[in-house]
Amino acid sequence: MRTKTKKRLGVYAGSFDPPTIGHLWMIEQGVSLFDRLIVAVGTNPGKRYTFPLAERINMLRESLAQYRNLTVTSFSNRFLINYAHAIHATHILRGIRSESDYEFERTMRNINGDLDSRISFVFLMPPRDIAEVSSSMVKGLVGPFGWQKVVRKYVPVPVYRRFLNSGA
Repeated sequence: MRTKTKKRLGVYAGSFDPPTIGHLWMIEQGVSLFDRLIVAVGTNPGKRYTFPLAERINMLRESLAQYRNLTVTSFSNRFLINYAHAIHATHILRGIRSESDYEFERTMRNINGDLDSRISFVFLMPPRDIAEVSSSMVKGLVGPFGWQKVVRKYVPVPVYRRFLNSGA
């Protein structure tokens, strides 16, 4: 008799303001690790975003259209662990780029484990050539003469187009 195996549903959450090649690398890994991956764009009412929620979701969807086992959605006013539980996720995917990321993620994993120990965490470290890429870094590069050539290396095409069209 064959036993039914539980599908691995991963959640990768962030503000994605804007999505970067680092985010895409994480997502590419996630779609190969899990049967299904939910990319969840989180909102924080106390934070000012460069791009509105709908635009961040659209940039991700355009950048990730080739993946059939992926869904881009959003959530707000919830702890990630509670959101993951509500959608029956088995795993939460997180990236670690630095020592400070490790300390933060370790603490959050332990707190989340106290809230719901049934969901596992998967931590990935990006390759050296993209380990320093972050949304904040990208936004900080926009503006000075020649920014377009520099920023293009760090964001997917749909995001780059948005920056060009914004008149930055």
